[in-house]
Amino acid sequence: MATSEQRPPTAWHISSFSPDAGSNCVEAGPLLDGSGRVAVRHSRHPDGPMIVYTRAEWDAFLAGVRADEFDLR
Repeated sequence: MATSEQRPPTAWHISSFSPDAGSNCVEAGPLLDGSGRVAVRHSRHPDGPMIVYTRAEWDAFLAGVRADEFDLR
């Protein structure tokens, strides 16, 4: 796992649907290294672990979300 000093800069985004001003939410954003990869982390632990996805993996996830494949109620 990379430390915060080793991580590439990331343009983090919190959903506008997040309660508590985003303090208990998932953040996602593109890495600013030109790779097209997208990182995900817990907003409460910004220096904690993050998962990095390729652009193809992220696009597949978004397609599944838009198709309601992850509505797990």
